[in-house]
Amino acid sequence: VQLVESGGGLVQARGSLKLACVATTSAFSINTMAWYRQAPSRQRELVAKIASSGSPNYADAVKGRFTVSRDNAKNTVYLQMNSLKPEDTAVYYCNVGGVALATARYSEYWGQGTLVTVSS
Repeated sequence: VQLVESGGGLVQARGSLKLACVATTSAFSINTMAWYRQAPSRQRELVAKIASSGSPNYADAVKGRFTVSRDNAKNTVYLQMNSLKPEDTAVYYCNVGGVALATARYSEYWGQGTLVTVSS
């Protein structure tokens, strides 16, 4: 499984950005797709995740501002980020969990990360 993220960049506070992550898979059934972030000197934290059914979950810090969605036909997960704050500055990582069809083993994969910088 390979994950490629895009959409990061520099934005002013109260602005918006949309991240995308495309998963390239072979004989792998994707279950949960998620976004994590890691700010300098902080641990990586969950931002939002979305099940294969489309049911989303959000960290309290982003509820009402961020929206996670997915296009199963394109193996793509999105993160629409609105009303951005300087404290949202971090490297954002895509995470995909699923099952290898040959082994029925569950695995998770990470993207390389995309930097989001919010200026005040």
